[in-house]
Amino acid sequence: MTSFDYGAPAELFAGGATNFRRTPLGYRRFLKAADAIRFAVEELSPKLLRGTFLEIDETRYSGSEIEQLYDSVSYPLARGARAAACGPATRKTR
Repeated sequence: MTSFDYGAPAELFAGGATNFRRTPLGYRRFLKAADAIRFAVEELSPKLLRGTFLEIDETRYSGSEIEQLYDSVSYPLARGARAAACGPATRKTR
């Protein structure tokens, strides 16, 4: 993922079901992948993030790959308070 384009348009799909119900998010479109990644990591619960995927130019990224993109030194946006409090190591265990 070294040549990832954080400025590309992106689609976010919350495909995981929780408690046998579909998630209320479902589908959301973003003008920039960086915004989609920030939304997924900072706004979705870790359980929901596991069933979420990001699609950019017909390439799909799983929940764990979304977290890797967020944790990358190449990530162009400031990370939110939730991410700063959790850090990459503890975010995965919530």
